[in-house]
This record gives sequence, C-alpha cells and structure tokens, in this order.
Amino acid sequence: MKHLTMWMFLAAAPLLGTAQELRGTDPIPFDPNVKTGKLKNGLTYYIRKNAKPENKVDLRLVINAGSILENDDQQGLAHFMEHMCFNGTKRFPKNALVDYLQSIGVKFGQHLNAYTSFDETVYFLPIPSDSPEKLEKGFQVIEDWAFNAVLTPEEIDKERGVVLEEYRIGLGAEKRMMNHFMPKMMYKSHYANRLPIGQKEILENFKYEKITQFYKDWYRPDLMAVIVVGDIDVAAMEKKIQDHFGSYKNPKNEKPRKTFDVPNHKETLVSVESDKEASYSRVQLIYKDYTDPKKLVTINDFKDYINEGLFSTMLNNRLNELTNAPNPPFTYGYTYHGGTWARTKEAYQSFAMMQEDKQLDALKVLVDENERVRKFGFTAGELERAKAEFTAQMESQYNDRDKTESENFVGEYQANFLEQEPAPGIEWTFAAMQKLLPAVKIEDINKLVKDYIKPDNRVVVLTGPQKDGLKQPTEQDVLKILNASTDNLTAYEDVATATSLLRNDVKPGSITKKESNAKLGTSTLTLSNGAKVTYKKTDFKNDEVLFEAVSFGGSNLYNNTDVKKVQFANGALTEAGFSGLKLNDINKFMTGKIAQVYPYIGGTTEGLSGNATPKDLEYLFQMVYAYFTDLNLDKDAFNSYKQKQSAFYNNMASQPNFYFQQELYGFLYKDNPRFNGFIPTEKSWAETDYELAYNKYKERFANAADFEFYFVGNIDDKAIEAFASKYIASLPGSDKKEKATDLGYRMIKGEHKKIINKGSDPKSNVRIMYYGEASYSPKEALAMNALGEILTIKLIEELRENESGVYGISANGSMGKVPYGSYSFNIGFPCGPDNAEKLTASALRELQKIIDNGPEAKDLAKYKEAELLEYKKEIKENKYWMDNFERAYINGISPDDILVVEGKVNGLTAKEVQEVAKKYLTKDKVIGILMPETK
Repeated sequence: MKHLTMWMFLAAAPLLGTAQELRGTDPIPFDPNVKTGKLKNGLTYYIRKNAKPENKVDLRLVINAGSILENDDQQGLAHFMEHMCFNGTKRFPKNALVDYLQSIGVKFGQHLNAYTSFDETVYFLPIPSDSPEKLEKGFQVIEDWAFNAVLTPEEIDKERGVVLEEYRIGLGAEKRMMNHFMPKMMYKSHYANRLPIGQKEILENFKYEKITQFYKDWYRPDLMAVIVVGDIDVAAMEKKIQDHFGSYKNPKNEKPRKTFDVPNHKETLVSVESDKEASYSRVQLIYKDYTDPKKLVTINDFKDYINEGLFSTMLNNRLNELTNAPNPPFTYGYTYHGGTWARTKEAYQSFAMMQEDKQLDALKVLVDENERVRKFGFTAGELERAKAEFTAQMESQYNDRDKTESENFVGEYQANFLEQEPAPGIEWTFAAMQKLLPAVKIEDINKLVKDYIKPDNRVVVLTGPQKDGLKQPTEQDVLKILNASTDNLTAYEDVATATSLLRNDVKPGSITKKESNAKLGTSTLTLSNGAKVTYKKTDFKNDEVLFEAVSFGGSNLYNNTDVKKVQFANGALTEAGFSGLKLNDINKFMTGKIAQVYPYIGGTTEGLSGNATPKDLEYLFQMVYAYFTDLNLDKDAFNSYKQKQSAFYNNMASQPNFYFQQELYGFLYKDNPRFNGFIPTEKSWAETDYELAYNKYKERFANAADFEFYFVGNIDDKAIEAFASKYIASLPGSDKKEKATDLGYRMIKGEHKKIINKGSDPKSNVRIMYYGEASYSPKEALAMNALGEILTIKLIEELRENESGVYGISANGSMGKVPYGSYSFNIGFPCGPDNAEKLTASALRELQKIIDNGPEAKDLAKYKEAELLEYKKEIKENKYWMDNFERAYINGISPDDILVVEGKVNGLTAKEVQEVAKKYLTKDKVIGILMPETK
C-alpha cells in the first residue's frame, strides 16, 4: 500500500469480530467500530469514539484535490488556498480563527495545521471536547474551511509574503537538484510540473480570481471527507456533520477530478546531480511498475501485501548487516515496494546514503543485493526471523488496542477515503496475521523479485556535493554497473545467531529495602550493592515499559585534552556490541523481541535509556548488565562508525543553516578550550582516541551504586524485583558518589552582533539570544517558559500576520540548575535578507512591550489554557512521568512537583512574567544573522 509502511496500516483499532474462515476471494472487512457514511451531496464521513486522550477530539477535513489539479496559471494556489483558510472565514474574520483556537488551548502550527500535496489538501483541528460550545465551534471552523473562506484582495495580498517566505525556506541544494531529476523520475508526467509550492512568479502576481476559481472548482462536497475521532458521542457527531455540511451543493457543470498517469518508458533514465551546497550523497534506484497500483480488496490481496512486507524486511535486514560491516558500503540502505509521488504509480525502490566518492560502489551493492535475491532467494531462517518480527510488532499493537491515541486513527480513515486503503481494525488484522503468516512459504517471497527487477521502466538518481577534486559519476558509469555481469555472486550465508545476550555468569545480589510513595504511586528498591531502583506502575499502555538510569559525572570529569580525544568516539562505543557479540549477532538474536537500551555520556551525567514490552523486559535488564560489565572493544567497529559518520557529516558545513550554527557557536564559545565544533573534521578524527573513549566509558559505568534506575509502565512487582536482584544488584558498586562539575567555562559576555555569510540563495536566518548565570528558581523557570510561549503568540501576530515577513517564528525560555544556575532565552526565524534587520527590530519591539507593560491578559490566558490542556494529556503518558523523575534527580527537586503543575500554572501572574523579562532580558544579548554570500 503506497505511502505507508506495513505497520502504519496494521496499527489500526479494535474490532468486535475476528478473522474466522479466511477465503481468498472474501473482501477485507471494514472496522465496525467506525461509523461511516455519505451525505446526499457526496461528502463522506468517518466517526469513531475513542477516549484516549480524554476530553479531546481530532477533527480532520480532507479535500481530494491538490496541486495536480491546478491550471498552468494557478501553480502554487492549492497550497495558497490552504493558507487562506486560516486568514479569515465567514464566522472567523481575519485573525479571529487563530485567536479563538489559542484561547481554548490549541497552538497554531503545533496542533492547528494543514498540508497540501499533489493529490490532496488536509486540515487538522484537535480541540477539547469537554463542552458543547467548543465542539460546535470546531465544526463551524471546518465548515468554514470547506465552504466559507473569505478571499478578499487585501488578505490575499497580505498572505503573499508569508507563502513566499515558505517558498524561500524550500530553496537550496535539494530543490535545485530535484528540479533536474524530477522530469526523469516522473517522466512525461503532469506530476513533474506541479510541485505543491508552485512558481514564484505566479505566487507574486496571480490575479485574485484565479484562487477563487480553484476554491470553487475543487472545494466541493463530493471531494470531501470529514473525520471525527475522540471522546465524543457518535450519534451527536453524525448529526453535526449533517447540520454543518448537508446543505451545501456541488457546483453545476463540475470539473471532472482527473487522475494523472506516469507513463512507462523502455529506456533507463539516469540523473546525476551535484551542488556546492549539497550536504550528503545519495543513490536512488527505482524500478517502476508497468501497471496501476493494485488495490487491497480481498484476502488474497492482503496475503500479497504481507508477502511484500516480508520481502522488504528480509532484504533490509541484509542491507543493515552491511552497514555494520568493518568497511560499510553505505551509511544507510533501504529497499521497499510502494508508492511514488504519484497515486497512480508504484515502484520497487532502493536507496542508500554513502561517502561522497562511493556513489558507484553503493549503487553496485544495491544492484548486487537485489540480484542476489533474484538468483538465490532468501533463506528459511531469514523468513522465520521476518515472521517473528511481524508477529512481535503486531502483538504489541494488539495488546495496546484499547490505549490507542485518537490521532493514530484519523490518518487511516483518510487513506481509506483518498486511496481506498482498507481499515479492518487491529483485532481482525491480528487474527488474520496469525492465520496467514505460518502458511507463507519461502517460494511465495522469492518469486516477487522477478516482477520487481526489470531492464526497463527504470530510473537511477545520484545526488551529492560538487567540489574541486571530486570526480562526478557519468551516465555511462551508472549504466555499466546496471548491465554488469553478476556471475560471480554467491548465495547469502545465514550465520547462526547467538543463544544468549550474556556470556558470563551472573551472581545475583539482593533487595535490602523497599519503600513506597503513595502520592506518586512509586516503589523504590535499595539493592545490596547500593543501587536504587524506582518504578511506577501505570495503565497508560499495556505493552510498554520505559527505562532510564542516570548518574552525575559525565565528560566534565575529563581533562581538556582527553575530552577532545573522545568526543567523536563516544558514539562508536555501542557499535562494538557486547558480550563478545557483534551488532549483527545481537540484532538477529533480538528478532521477535522488543527491548532496547542505549548508553550515553553527557557533559554532567552518564546513563542508559531504553524500553521494552513487559514480556521482553528481562532482555532489557540483560542489556543493562552487559553495557555495565562487558562492552566490547572492537577497532573494526570504530573504523566502520568513523566511515559512516564521515559520509554523513563531511559536507554538512556546506549547508548554510548548519554552517551558521557552527560559526555562531564557535564565536560564542571562543574562550572555551573544550569546544570542538558540532561535527567531526579530519583534524578531530586524527586526534580521536577510541581506546581512551572505551576506558573512560568503563570508568563512568564502574559504579552502579552511583546511578538511580527508573522504570515506568506496565510493571509486575515480582518480575521487576527478580530482575533488579539478578541483573542490577549484581553490578559492581561502591559508596563513592560523584557530583555535577562546573568547569567555569561560559559563552562570551556582552552585547554582540555576528553576521555570517553562507549560501547562494536569498535566504537569511536570525537568532536573538539572552543567556547568563542565575540562581535557579522553579517559579522563575515557569515564568520564563511562559514568556517564550506568550512572545511566540505576539511574534506570529506581528511578524507573520501583520508584516507578512516570516513563515515561522518562535521564542523559548528556560532555566537550568546543573552544572550551574543559568537562564536562556532565544528568538529565531528565517526570512529574506532584505528584511532581516527590520524584522529583528520588530521582534525586539514586541519583547520590549512585555518588558514595559507585561503580557496582555488574553495572551497569558492562552498560555495557561494550552499548558493545562497539554498537562492533562501528558499526565497519562509514561514518558511524561519518566522525564519528571529524571528532571527531579538532576535538579535536586521533589518528583512530587508533577502533582501540583495545575496550581502553579493557574497561579502564574502577568507581573511574574514581566519581572523575569525585566530581570533577564534587559541585559546583554547576542544577535546572529545568516546572510547569503556576496557575489
């Protein structure tokens, strides 16, 4: 199914029925938990009651029309129309729409949003459902979007600037290269000429009636769907849809909603593109299908779809093994059969990212691996692992079928409306998979490749940097690889997998103390080695347990020389594997099991982070034990990591925005001898010491008693006690306790303005920064956060809506306690170079208004409403609780504070926000501005 991964389709919803007898020609059923129907005017609707999160509903308006339907003189107006729907409607003139939604806690951009693609335009509106008035207003909004946008010349002209700023953001190396390869990828297709952002000249100059005509032609009931999923009454929502949408009629002599083909071609089309600002190298190998995409209608279609998923999984596992090899052919490789940009065309597609001078080598590997499958097929062991992977993912989703978030359903029903993708629900799908998977034979999978790989209807695209000394591949080079003999290929060797994650005997410790916190619902185990395990049992997810372990220390304990030697080697440590097992061995062993752990070393802390299902929780504990006691030292793995990192980062500084950040922070940290940039260079690789990084890691993880271990989720008391006793209490521990170390280095002080020139496009980026030392105060930290959110509201109103100078802009403020008390406040936005100074002055003027007068009452109320709405949702999520435990540990505050957030937010005053603005944002500041290079 195009545009979707296997699991996006399968992550559906509960069904009352299950898959009984599965006859091949029987249709895939539709989920009976969804109320669906069609009004007399042709508008389709989907309604589902779902109480997670509580008191919230996701509304979505789907228009089966996008840029592909534009006339030549309308290019970009489908997307422009999307903008106009937020700029004034019959019931919500001018900015009243955004203003009202913010007042009920809906943030513009983050919650309230939309997108336009080639074939559709979609509007998102998540709103509270805790009052009839809010629900009614929500339906008024989507009704107005559908039929009552106010397209006045004044508002159209104001929005031109905003849309042109969005157009400007998209400029750069990727856009320039795409303009060259798109006509070959979408050969002789209308899609090649209808990118949704449109043409600059048209956006600047189109006549008002052109967009009005697009709205009249395509925003019509028979091309629309309304989707309602949330904590609602289904019958009441169906009546609202009828009341709000039933009276509208389709236009007389309506324009036919055409579909557009991507014609087949006998030749192989090759596009080799390069650009001085390209930051990475990529290869795309595309074999287009001859026929239109096959619809998933029957059980037999579903079987075929499963087979395609298994094929991709097995081949991607092979490609992943190659990326973990000592001399990897690419940084990343991926293959699948599915959608292109066009609804009417699917393709078998292989992708890879690699070192800049290895494009042809990577292409050869992709060609060879596809051919290896064609000649020898997959092995039985590979198929069994792929089945196990499917089963594990499916089982986890099935176990959480009553905990699914509403937002996860709406996309499924959208796909059903737009492309007739099935929506059978998770219970049916799980039962069907249980019946169908065991019957899949290896020959069913192996035969697919014969349809995928063909000598025609083929496109190869190579993109990468352009620079002196780097030889660019030619079309002849590419064709030579495609046509080369593969007689020397041998079959894939499926090496036996590991039998355990641990190779050393574990000598269990014991639990010496048990405590509980009734308010928080936590239990704390003190172990015989001094380590502490705190866990909270929740019912937020049935199949999720989150894990964190944290300890003070980190790289601030390294001297200035050593920190530079290990900075870029730390990421390589886990690439070596553990317990004498290589990464590929571990991945194979973990097939069908859901558990993962990632160790890290930060500036002031070290720790581990992970997650597992309750069923596989012991594997997580085993990984923790292995990472503490038996990390491998493998120089080949480090060299492999170094190659992959170099491939990814070598040209990153050619990207103007990245160069801007690198240069700006290099300026700010010029007095810090430990600052070594964000990315490795040849110089930093030359001084990198992998063995030193390994030894430092062992030091950091030598004392488990200095760690706090946290678990949140569906936890069984007996299981976690047993695992903690065996795998954590057995770790080495001592009484030594480390603290966060402040080395005294700071960013430069004073008033500074830094202009940085990079890039050929007319693009700028502005960063306004306030920072410094401060005594940490939770009350001030809350006010600083509120100041950022409130200023963002004002900046959007002024710089976007009034001045039409930016597409996106934001401000954020925070305070920290570790390693020293500090505050930070940032304002950032992209814009046109000619407007950078003016808009910087406008942003500072909006900030000064708050400093002088405090925030307006309505804006403070908007902040509170959004914050409390988010809190009510997050307080029932495992991650929110885990973040709270970790934050409380680092800042030395009580984790009980999570229980009084509502009181603190409600108690925040305008005076407190104004006071932090006066106290911290009237001091020195840094203004960084990216400007294009002068010609």
